[in-house]
Amino acid sequence: MEFPVSVALAQSVSDLPQGPGWWFEPKFDGHRTLLWRQNDSVRMQARSGRDVTSVWADLARAGVVLPTGTVIDGEAVVFIDGVVDFAAAQSRAASSPARAARLAEQYPASFAAWDILSHGEFGDVRSRPYSERRALLLDVLGGVGPPLQAVPATDDREVAMVWYDSLRAQGLEGVVAKRASSSYRSGRSGSGWLKVRHAETVDAEVVGYTGSPRRPRALAVRLPDGRTALSRAVPAPVAAAVGDRLLGVGTGSRSRTGAGEPYTAVDTGLVAEVLAGTTRHATVTVTRLR
Repeated sequence: MEFPVSVALAQSVSDLPQGPGWWFEPKFDGHRTLLWRQNDSVRMQARSGRDVTSVWADLARAGVVLPTGTVIDGEAVVFIDGVVDFAAAQSRAASSPARAARLAEQYPASFAAWDILSHGEFGDVRSRPYSERRALLLDVLGGVGPPLQAVPATDDREVAMVWYDSLRAQGLEGVVAKRASSSYRSGRSGSGWLKVRHAETVDAEVVGYTGSPRRPRALAVRLPDGRTALSRAVPAPVAAAVGDRLLGVGTGSRSRTGAGEPYTAVDTGLVAEVLAGTTRHATVTVTRLR
């Protein structure tokens, strides 16, 4: 398996599935990250494929105890007073290496692992069913402990609903449902992986911007149905984070949305969370970056 890898994605639904053959995991509110234990190092990969080792250096150092050849998927999260704080994780993700190191001293990260792609002994295990991968993940992390830990999992839907209803205050974003027989497939896996969120949001790829590249005014996003739309004016923290990424991607090219609105098209590698209720219209509302 070569770095980086295209990650598996869950399909958003309004309710958890019923019936046998489903497993459920809590979805923590952090940054999607993969941990690669290589021959002489550990690398951290963002959902976009970008190398973010310098941002999550504390997690990389913790990962040296894993067997060489291990690749695990999960969420980089930051706990503050016992609660998952997405803003703190976002600050880490958008920081320079020096600032990320300072933030790590104050608020160290944890890694909530939910899947394994490669095993030190068995190699690439993405084609194996979730039930087998889950057992391998628990085996790999069994003697490790914080800050690397496997997320809880249950095949009891009622337990999953208790998680969904009662753990929101602790930073639970929702619940992910996976078929026991499902493989780890890049992209959206159709009916094999489903997610229910507290917020009515969807993920959209950031494909451009309007205004200044240092502080963009609005973002052009590609919605799950393939349409490209402009967002309303983005919050200052989102504009700053996008501006930092745009510094290294070049000048871009002129393009237009399906509604004919002009924007500067660039390959940002960023994913934005947008309010689902606004995606029916030409202009969407961005809540934050993923």
